[in-house]
Amino acid sequence: MKTSPLLRQSWTMSAVLINMFGQGLVLSFPSSLLPALNHPDSPIKADLHTASWLGSIVGVAGIPGFLISSLLMDLYGRRITHGLVIVPAIVGWLMIYFSTNITVLMTGRFLGGLSSAATVSLGAIVMGEYTSPKYRGVFLYLKNASVCMGAMFMHIISRFLHWRTISLVSMTPLLLALGIVYTWPESPAWLLSKKKYHKSENAFYWLRGNCDDSRREITETIKAQKERMIKPKIKLTYSEELSYFFKKFTQKDFVKPAIVMVLATLVLEMSGRHIFPAYLLYIMAEITGETSQSFYYTLGSDVIITASALFASALVKMMNRRTLLFTTGFASFGVLMAVSTYLFLVSRDIIPGDKPWIPMSLMVLYFILANLGCAPIPLALVGEIYPLCHRGTGLALSGVWISICLLGGLKSTPHLIASIKVYGFFGVYGIIMGISLFILYFIMPETKDRTLQEIENYFKYGKFVNIDDDDEEANSKMIK
Repeated sequence: MKTSPLLRQSWTMSAVLINMFGQGLVLSFPSSLLPALNHPDSPIKADLHTASWLGSIVGVAGIPGFLISSLLMDLYGRRITHGLVIVPAIVGWLMIYFSTNITVLMTGRFLGGLSSAATVSLGAIVMGEYTSPKYRGVFLYLKNASVCMGAMFMHIISRFLHWRTISLVSMTPLLLALGIVYTWPESPAWLLSKKKYHKSENAFYWLRGNCDDSRREITETIKAQKERMIKPKIKLTYSEELSYFFKKFTQKDFVKPAIVMVLATLVLEMSGRHIFPAYLLYIMAEITGETSQSFYYTLGSDVIITASALFASALVKMMNRRTLLFTTGFASFGVLMAVSTYLFLVSRDIIPGDKPWIPMSLMVLYFILANLGCAPIPLALVGEIYPLCHRGTGLALSGVWISICLLGGLKSTPHLIASIKVYGFFGVYGIIMGISLFILYFIMPETKDRTLQEIENYFKYGKFVNIDDDDEEANSKMIK
């Protein structure tokens, strides 16, 4: 029985989505682990400093995770690499289950964080290369929604299961994803980079179908990459290879997407995508003055975030990326500044603070807006904007920057709230997000329904250029 290209793409992407669900469990596990370690009967004890590292060590592990995945994906391909980088999380969960001290727990969390970073970035690359332009946005948005669903599931089961049992449950999606990965074909783009043109075409047609659009896209991509690789490859010394690496930072088709990713990451982190879930109870306690409803605050925010992420997956089919990002982004900025202003006026007794439903309602609106555009689009861009020849380096650079921003945010938030209060914290984050969005407005291209080759051409030539055998002008531009 012949299957449709959409079904084949959905099957391959299911491994990424299931794995992302599993990584949501990794990121949210401290919500189960840390309260249990603080219990008087816990055989493993953790002070405040140690507990903070158990929660944030995933940010430290993210740096080697991103670097390892970017190196392996260029050497061994997307399929093998994706399978390999899932394994550390499985080992990490086993270590957590059998742990008898903080060292083993910390090591297990580190391995989970390494795997999360490696697969989050690599998953975006895989989705960009394996899926057709008209479905790519939906899959990339579902990737974000899957992480949200994993976090929500973790918060729910934490109320009913022991943390050791949860560690075993959390291995299940990773094992399932690992099994599906080994049914994939190799990435057509990676095969192309290794000059395996025939294999690349076969894998491309298996994923996309053998139709006019598919034939045109693979022909254009092969043509462009052959022209890029027309110079004979010379074996370089280590110093020459290092010089070639740094030379990338002078090439506009690398620098332009790198600047876009740096700013997009600031939008992602300043929107509180990772900060608010981690410190939600702390922030809500500062806003409302009580913590008795902590579970319901957490569950309510999970439902809002997950529902918004799922709705965004449908919305991205109807709206352009730029329209969605900047509409919801600037609206999020406005709401966050409104919350900051309200809390500041209350703290100065300029207005009464007997209406906590006002900032709570604004925060709900903010969660919805931020998760429609500010959270999913920056991570989706990782899989779209880097040219094939720079994709490994771009992934490594983006990954290190994302890890630094994540670690900096997680470690600095309690200190910011303590020193400049919640309203100051919201104000600082809102201003940085607003400035980043403003600059992005002028430099970020529209990637909806564009092939990866068209996006590559944009960063190289400053506009979208299609390669067509019948278009002599475009051909001359590409040759030059």
